[in-house]
Amino acid sequence: MDRIGHIVFLGKVFKVLSESEEWPGYSCGISEQEFKSMREAISAAQIHNPWFTRQAIEHSLNAWADTLDEDSVRSWVSGYDGPNKPKRVAIIMAGNIPLVGLHDLLSVLISGHHAIFKTSQQDHTLIEMVLHILFRLSEEWKERIELVRGRLQGHDAVIATGSSNTGRYFEHYFGKVPNIIRKNRSSAAYLTGTESEEDLHRLGKDIFQYFGLGCRSVSKLFIPEEYDIDRFFKGIFEHHPIIEHSKYANNYDYHRALYLMNDDSFLDNGFLLVKEDSNLHSPVGTLHVQRYSSQEALREELESVGDELQCIVGQDDIPFGESQRPSLTDYADGVNTLDFLSAL
Repeated sequence: MDRIGHIVFLGKVFKVLSESEEWPGYSCGISEQEFKSMREAISAAQIHNPWFTRQAIEHSLNAWADTLDEDSVRSWVSGYDGPNKPKRVAIIMAGNIPLVGLHDLLSVLISGHHAIFKTSQQDHTLIEMVLHILFRLSEEWKERIELVRGRLQGHDAVIATGSSNTGRYFEHYFGKVPNIIRKNRSSAAYLTGTESEEDLHRLGKDIFQYFGLGCRSVSKLFIPEEYDIDRFFKGIFEHHPIIEHSKYANNYDYHRALYLMNDDSFLDNGFLLVKEDSNLHSPVGTLHVQRYSSQEALREELESVGDELQCIVGQDDIPFGESQRPSLTDYADGVNTLDFLSAL
């Protein structure tokens, strides 16, 4: 079975779904009925999970489409041989952003193992759409992929993603088999004061994409001691329509009221609360900021919290606006999933 070819094809379908309202013809690789069914799945995902707006889903599909080009996929798996004996790898997926569990599923499949997985209740529709595409390509995928509704059983290894609380449960329950267990992580960005207005606008994408719910969403911003925060507010202003989303607005209103009741100091531009706080993770609708005295002090601070960070955005790190477009080798928590799977 052409595993690489099928995964590359998946990316091409994602590209069509992210860019086309109407079926573009057989040249896209799927029939008109299949296209309509997939668009219906996207609509169903929006209804099931209000955080999964059309924009959020199409951004995820487009990012995956760009990632799953043939050169990238072949480079990703170069040097990896299939297992001597395929193992049954259980995957427990998160559901905080659209298709967040897809990388784990593709890693297991491209490595030659069997995937037994549970989707999050928040993101089952889109993952099932992916299965439909794969099953269409080959009956063999049906033998290697099992979607489980109840209890996971008969697995040789586990990849589980959840909160820090569920992570402790996962460690207890799955500790006897090889495992990757992921817990809460946050992402941070830093400014030097030399950024352009366009840089700041792009930083807004890192903050507001997926409403800040992803582990790669910037929830903490480091700024120089003398930095004028009004520059930052001006740069992100074009993102103000986010406040029109009811669930985001509810979070924003709740934390604004909470800060007022607690007499906390914060800044408010009408769609984002900015609060000086050393905590890396900030609630939806809020951004924590922390001032630094020098580049050396900034680097020391970032290194001290490195185990809690998913990624860092800034001039010498991930470019502004790119945090939500990871490559196939940008592994969650920095743990190489293919290395883990190849060692089973």
